[in-house]
Amino acid sequence: MTLERISDAELAILEILWDQAPLTATDVAARLPDDRDWSLPTVKTLLSRLLAKDAVEHRADGRRFLYSPLVVREDYVSHESKRLVDRLFGGKFMPLVAHLAEQEKLTDADISEIEKLLRELKS
Repeated sequence: MTLERISDAELAILEILWDQAPLTATDVAARLPDDRDWSLPTVKTLLSRLLAKDAVEHRADGRRFLYSPLVVREDYVSHESKRLVDRLFGGKFMPLVAHLAEQEKLTDADISEIEKLLRELKS
């Protein structure tokens, strides 16, 4: 997957489109979380950037455009996860797990979930 870097602001737009698409720019703006005080022109700028990165597509619907994601959320998460592990942990997964275990103070429930996941992966 060759995907240009997506900013946090662009990701907020993608999250809305992943949840429900196609949407107009106005629809996207209306679905923004309350803590995002973005104007409609800002949303349109972010959509234009995502179009340029081939992360979304649009089609005419009368005098407006309907936007849909071209990137599947799971593919994006996989790509970004690999990028994080490569960049911060030399491509090795175990140092990431060790870091999270040390820093996040895993609960017994967290550990049980990890053990369950490992058993499933081994099968």
